[in-house]
Amino acid sequence: MPVAVPPALAASLEEFRGPEGRAWAARLPALAGELLDRWELRPDGPVAHGVVGLVLPVLRVDGTPAVLKLQPVDEETAGEPLALRTWGGRGAVRLLDHEPASGSLLLERLDATRSLHAVPDDLAALRVIAELLRHLTRHQAPTGMRTLAAVAARLSSRAPAALAAFVDPEERGLLDDCAAALREVRAEAGDRLLHWDLHYGNVLAPLPGSDRGPWLAIDPKPLAGHPGFELLPALRNRWEDVVAAGVPARAVRRRFDLLTEALELDREVAAAWTLARVLQNAVWAAEEGGTELDPAQRAVAEALLGG
Repeated sequence: MPVAVPPALAASLEEFRGPEGRAWAARLPALAGELLDRWELRPDGPVAHGVVGLVLPVLRVDGTPAVLKLQPVDEETAGEPLALRTWGGRGAVRLLDHEPASGSLLLERLDATRSLHAVPDDLAALRVIAELLRHLTRHQAPTGMRTLAAVAARLSSRAPAALAAFVDPEERGLLDDCAAALREVRAEAGDRLLHWDLHYGNVLAPLPGSDRGPWLAIDPKPLAGHPGFELLPALRNRWEDVVAAGVPARAVRRRFDLLTEALELDREVAAAWTLARVLQNAVWAAEEGGTELDPAQRAVAEALLGG
């Protein structure tokens, strides 16, 4: 039977990519069918999806479970197969095959029901993130990977117009401080291989009985840069745990200290790159019509600027 595109995925593709996304969604069943035949795969469960990508559980010809990941190729996703090959399954999901023309990936199957969101102890989950980041960022980024230097240059040029949209003078001042922090570190953007999106939902356990893990990173949006640019997702995810601690600034700084110590990062430089990441998210929000800072990111920025 042909692979059905979930209506929510089709709607998301149209929302974020317009006619191009609509056309890509229409092509998905044929693309999935082509790859199932070429790689001798059998569907093995219901499809899942993210914002723009489809994930289909499959069995290989020898019965090994895997997943077929179909997603549009853009600057964020283009480097995924190269990054996964560089990591070679150490700390990250293993790449089994890749179809360059469409960007489709055949990946080892992990346990999608067990992410770091399910770990009750927030600090224990954070230590897993820290250990994965420490391992993944040991690698120099391969040639051809997009760079943090280029990302930072574009961010600096777009920030002034975007930040004028924020209505709260205190938030504009806070973002001005974030922009100043970026200027201080732009000249040393780094060359490590970054995951860029290592939050709790992007860390899964292996399948029961496998010799992998205990935790593996998925869904990188890789670039070459400074590891300090990796920290914000782990600082603001599971925000309810930060709020529950009673003093968010203290909880943020405790997370930040754990991450910087594990990665052996200079605190001031790591803080500057984290503030640059807050700035990036604020620019994106403003360009989509936003006029206020996300409360969690505001709290992160205030904690680092005040610490």
